[in-house]
Amino acid sequence: MRSVSAGFEGQRYLARWLLLSTAIGIVAGLGSVVFFSAIEFCTELFLGRIVGYIPPGPIGEGSPVITPMARPWLLPLVTAVGGLISGIIVFKLAPEAEGHGTDAAIEAIHRKGGLIRARIPVIKLVTAAITIGSGGSGGREGPAAQISAGFGSLMGRFLNLDPQTRRIAVAAGIGAGIGAIFRAPLGGALLAAEILYIHDLEVEALIPGLIASIVGYSIFGAFFGYTPVFGAMPHIGFNQPIQLFYYALLGVVCGLVGILYSKSFYGMNGVFRRMNLPRWIKPAVGGLLVGFMGLVLPACLHMGYGWIQIAMEAQVDLLPLWIVLVLPFAKILSTSLSIGSGGSGGIFGPGMVIGGMVGASFWRLFHNVFQGMPASPAPFVIIGMIGMFGGIAHAPLAVMLMVAEMTGNLSLLAPAMIVVAISTAICGDQTIYRNQIPDRASSPAHRVRMSFPLLSSLLVRDAVTRCSTLAADASVTEAVAVLERDPNSGLVLLDRAGNFAGIVTDSDIEKLRQSPPDASLARTLGDGAVVLDPDERMDVALEQLTARGLSWAPVMDTGRVVGKLTVKDAIATYRHTLERSIRRTNSLPGSTTLFEAQLKASSAIAGKTLREAGFPPNTLVVSIMRQAETVFPNGDTRLAPGDTVVVMSDPASEKFLREFLGDVKKSDPGSRGGL
Repeated sequence: MRSVSAGFEGQRYLARWLLLSTAIGIVAGLGSVVFFSAIEFCTELFLGRIVGYIPPGPIGEGSPVITPMARPWLLPLVTAVGGLISGIIVFKLAPEAEGHGTDAAIEAIHRKGGLIRARIPVIKLVTAAITIGSGGSGGREGPAAQISAGFGSLMGRFLNLDPQTRRIAVAAGIGAGIGAIFRAPLGGALLAAEILYIHDLEVEALIPGLIASIVGYSIFGAFFGYTPVFGAMPHIGFNQPIQLFYYALLGVVCGLVGILYSKSFYGMNGVFRRMNLPRWIKPAVGGLLVGFMGLVLPACLHMGYGWIQIAMEAQVDLLPLWIVLVLPFAKILSTSLSIGSGGSGGIFGPGMVIGGMVGASFWRLFHNVFQGMPASPAPFVIIGMIGMFGGIAHAPLAVMLMVAEMTGNLSLLAPAMIVVAISTAICGDQTIYRNQIPDRASSPAHRVRMSFPLLSSLLVRDAVTRCSTLAADASVTEAVAVLERDPNSGLVLLDRAGNFAGIVTDSDIEKLRQSPPDASLARTLGDGAVVLDPDERMDVALEQLTARGLSWAPVMDTGRVVGKLTVKDAIATYRHTLERSIRRTNSLPGSTTLFEAQLKASSAIAGKTLREAGFPPNTLVVSIMRQAETVFPNGDTRLAPGDTVVVMSDPASEKFLREFLGDVKKSDPGSRGGL
């Protein structure tokens, strides 16, 4: 019976995400079209008409032709004005839109239940177009990701989706936006799952990300063509095994430069944060400095993809060696100044440009030294893009596929795998996205599921109980009488046809008493309850209840109310499942709460085992977070200072337990389970 139910659930899952992901993909595609056009417009306005300079573009988007600046003395002024306009808009309307957008979307998934303010995507689109178009060093992937991720969040709120589904919608939006604007749908889909963690994947985001990314790519391509960003390169390949040694060396260099990129970016961000200046002025300061850099090295300006196209040609051998070697570090500095100062733009694109320049520098240094080096720098430029940013972003698979799609060439995947593996290993836990989390077990988004591993194997139907019903047109007096007899029961309201019309809980009594005795319940309370499906996973259902502060919710199957799920019954079912699995658990009271507290060194139980600690009888230590790892404890697990202990107990014991652990701070709302 469970397998049949799972089959139906799988069909519903695919049907639901086919619709949701298609909608996200449409917005991602159209948003990318608008954003791409906005960048071109601002570039023509600020750099073209005022400075008399158009940066070179890749083959898929223009022409990789280097042109001189007609009025170079205006460049620092233009980049400063662009930063100033961006800073004023951001810090007056939406301060959280500063910097790079991808990291903000990652934070929304992990810590904000997939919630992004509706104004953020629009503000990000405008300010990033101004920052990049005026010459600031930034990428377009962050804003593109935030546009579609923001729509995924907005759609989740509008459709009243549960937090887990809303988070997946935001993740799919990230992949769709980046996949569309880079014309790399497969890489974008994988990025939706890979970009959230340092050492893990959000597997549930793969199928939604794939659908959304394909739709977004198709729409963007309908406007700007389907030619790969850097054009098709069928002549490039890997054909000499000796080159693997050279690529391995490149992987080491890419890993080290990736760490430098991350430390430089956040170091510069810290410098600007400490500046005693209004926040809206700081992007202008960064823009001014980038403008002066651009007078010496124009490759520091704008997105830089055209310079990568130029670096793929053998003519790079004609450039002075110092310029080739300085370019990667100059791009790191200009990006840190433009975006680290609070300007809007992405760091994904510049990261790949930096990696490409690292590859070009490596080829330039050694192509006449090492035997078997390719005649063209293109293979090293391409693999440099993959290795540098794939490593420091901890998205090796996604970036590898994206660059392959952007160059129309899959023949370099073998050396690319070696380079990105070495680069990722060298980067370790260093990351360019500070809101990435080591793994799913460490994510607040998965706290309930990871703290209670068996919950995801249970369904709502496993804990459904009978519910009391009342006619929706019944009087307030009748409802109050029922609730006063049994305040823990709650009522499900049904209309005359037997359809669900709302709920009444014990917390509604005071409101009901203030209403006229003959008033209709439906008019007094309205509808707004969480409604559960019997085949919904228990961890998802509990997350919905705790997010709303509810102790129970009605369960509906094919449009009819079949019972209710209470937190008490869910916990009882969980305990029963543990007992059947020969798992020992503490006795839990009916009314419970889930919270976390940090064990202080001053606590009397620091250094003791759980068995020795002497926790109160109605307490369950469900997990311990220790140095980015989650430990599921037993009686012999020893407690250490700094451990974050996740505890389930009755609400009255929470204060005592916090003092017991040495943590007397108030509970973090994001960590309260409400169980």
